Amino acid sequence: QVQLVESGGGVVQPGGSLTLSCAASGSIFTVYPMAWYRQAPGKQREFVAALHSGATNYADSVKGRFTISRDNAKNTVFLQMANLKPEDTAVYYCNALPPLQDSWGQGTQVTVSS
Repeated sequence: QVQLVESGGGVVQPGGSLTLSCAASGSIFTVYPMAWYRQAPGKQREFVAALHSGATNYADSVKGRFTISRDNAKNTVFLQMANLKPEDTAVYYCNALPPLQDSWGQGTQVTVSS
């Protein structure tokens, strides 16, 4: 059974930084590329960043500000976020790429506000 547990969210001022973590259990981490997604209030969940075979891919809105990485020994995926903007406010989730619909975790809330 796949379990994804996101953490590291919080409230930060515009221009600030946060690092999110996602601990994965089960085979998802070793079988699939991993990605981060987010869902802002009143909006659909959207792709943020992915890591596959050492290559990264980012949504245009976060390119140059966010960095995805992974620690294979700990089955953990990270999302380093810098120069945060109010429009980055959302619940952030990790999952496979493409996402496994039965594997969404609870997510972690990121709020960017002055």
